Amino acid sequence: MITDKMDLHTHTIASGHAYNTRNEMIAAAYGKGLEVFAITEHAPAMPGSCHQFYFSNFKVLPRRYEQMTVLYGVELNILDYYGHVDLAENTLKEMDVTLASIHPPCYVAGTAKENTSAYVGAMKNPYINIIAHPDDSRFPVDYELLVKAAKEYHVLLEVNNTSLSPISYRRDSRKSYLEMLDLCVKYQVPVVVDSDAHADVLVGEHKFALGLLEEIGFPQELVMNSHSQLLYEYINYNG
Repeated sequence: MITDKMDLHTHTIASGHAYNTRNEMIAAAYGKGLEVFAITEHAPAMPGSCHQFYFSNFKVLPRRYEQMTVLYGVELNILDYYGHVDLAENTLKEMDVTLASIHPPCYVAGTAKENTSAYVGAMKNPYINIIAHPDDSRFPVDYELLVKAAKEYHVLLEVNNTSLSPISYRRDSRKSYLEMLDLCVKYQVPVVVDSDAHADVLVGEHKFALGLLEEIGFPQELVMNSHSQLLYEYINYNG
């Protein structure tokens, strides 16, 4: 069984379409026994989300809650086929952890070549740590190029629990992950399992994602959730 010590992708009411406060989400994470928990609000291009000033003031927040490390970061929106995102590097370098993802309100779907270029362009940004939910067939991807780029640029690929939920709006995520994960084993590229929680009851809920990994016998050594100390080699925060 894969050890699960972290959740690095969650949202609070500040994101505009989530339902709990920062303190409520932290309390939920602590109650689940997590060692590392991150709040990663949607970046400014997402309708209803935070202004960039919100992300500039994380220095005032404590990084510990009892025995749990609490990280603050952002889920960036990839904006184009070059991998540009919606916060400047001088802001990103202050984030504990940064995710980059494709969302329909912020990105026009392209060909597999164009969408892969968008992801790889984002990975080249030295302050982007994780590619979130690269699993939606509405945005086709060349997974071999994606996985090889993640290895080259030392970026984690996410297995998103919400994408695998029966109520997810993303399409064909299971099929996409089966292809991606096979290549992650081939090239020895680690993944991170995240909840993408928009409510406190979903914090740390990884049963669909972990179930898939265990079903295919994915090696625990390539699942970052089992290795909280190794995590700091991949994110901006150095512990």
